[in-house]
Parts: sequence; structure tokens; C-alpha cells
Amino acid sequence: MQHDAPRISIKACASNLTTFHPQPSQIMASITPTYYEMKILVTGILLSSRFICSSAFASSRSSSSSLRPRLFSSESTTLDMSKRVLVPIADDSEEIETSCIQDTLVRFGAEVVVASVKPGGELVCKMSRGLKVMADVSIDEASTQSWDLIALPGGMPGAEHLRDCTTLISLLEKQKADGKLYAAMCAAPAVVLASKGLVGDGATCYPAPGLREKMSSPADEDVVVQGNVVTSQGPGTALKFAIKMGELLYGAEKAKQIADEMLVS
Repeated sequence: MQHDAPRISIKACASNLTTFHPQPSQIMASITPTYYEMKILVTGILLSSRFICSSAFASSRSSSSSLRPRLFSSESTTLDMSKRVLVPIADDSEEIETSCIQDTLVRFGAEVVVASVKPGGELVCKMSRGLKVMADVSIDEASTQSWDLIALPGGMPGAEHLRDCTTLISLLEKQKADGKLYAAMCAAPAVVLASKGLVGDGATCYPAPGLREKMSSPADEDVVVQGNVVTSQGPGTALKFAIKMGELLYGAEKAKQIADEMLVS
């Protein structure tokens, strides 16, 4: 006996499907958030983002600050407590003397500023042996500031360029009138200081006849201190010169410490 297969109505199936499965419009309505739900969701996302960014920024600042030098820590010399030193230079200034003055006094803790006396505010100077040095400021900028020490390197004709700079001479004259330190070495004591009446008897300079003749009773010592004026002879005495200036600014104990560290006997 054959049995007929049951007949399933397509319409009935469709009816059953609609019975158990909602229409698309019903689905969207059930999953679409209300205005207040959306507001809460967005607020939560923004707060989370701010927290993550703030944490990352704080971590970055903490990491970078640990790498930076602690310029204003109690263990270091702060800017307002440091001595300020001006080192004027020109084309054909002596490079050993210039760098020795700058380097040594920085080791003491001084704020050393190199100023160019070249016309027009040009900062790059070609030194006596061809080395090019870029100054920090022009002499005009330096003239508006106060200095604990002004130290001149030698070199020819660099010393003549320093002598011919009226702004620098005015600074030196003010330094003398205020009883503050100023110094020169090599050709500069004779060419600059002696020619402008800024040094007395018994100072020293580079031991060349043409220079010693400009000095009054020149001394033979490597470094000579006369009140607030310091003079020295040349490149080979530059370290002694710089350490003596550091001693006058910071004291004998500090000078001995720096000299020992630099292996200067």
C-alpha cells in the first residue's frame, strides 16, 4: 500500500515564520537605544578616553623628566645664584684662550656668555688659527646686562678688534668704576687695557717686545692679580688664568677642587 506524503502548505509555513520571527522594523526598534541610553554610552567612552590619555601623558612626563638634568635642584647651582661671566671675541681672537676661559669657568658653575664684537651683530668669528666659533650674543645685547667678570682672550689682530669696539670699552670702564672683576690675557692686556688706561703698573702680557713696551713695568709672572684686574701671558698660561678667576669668584676651596679634577698641578 502506498501512502501519500503529507502536503505542507507554503502559506502555513509563512504564517508560522511570522509567528515566531518579528518583522525587521520590530528588530530595529528592539535594538535601537533611546536618547538617554546613547548619552550615557557616549559619556562613558569620553571618560574612558580621557583617563587613558591622561595616564599615558603622565607616564610620558614622568619618563622624560627623569632624563632631564635637574637644573633647579638643591644639589645644583641655580641661575640666580651663579656668577655671570662675559667673554668678548672677534675675528682672530685666540681660540685656546677663549675655550679655556669658557670651559673652566663653566666647571666652577658660572654662567659664561660669549659675545661677538663684530659689526652688524654677526656672531660667527674666525679665530686666529682658523677655528670658527659662534658667539652666544652680540656685544650690543651683552651691554644691557650686568656681569661679575669680563674676561678678554688675546690673539692678534683679535685684540685690536676688541680695543676698537667702543661698546666693549664702555663695559670695561663701567666694570672698573663698579669695582667688579675684569681680566685680559696674551696681547689683550697691552693692546686693550693699557691703551685705555684700564691697567696699572706691574701687570703682565704676552712676552713679546712690541707688547711689553705698551705696558708700564710689566711683570714676568704667568698670572698677576691687581685688585679687581687679572692679567696673564698666553695660551700656555690659560688654565692658570681661568682657575685664578674662578678662585676670585668662588673661593680657594672650590678652585682647588676644580684644579684637582682637571689634573692641574
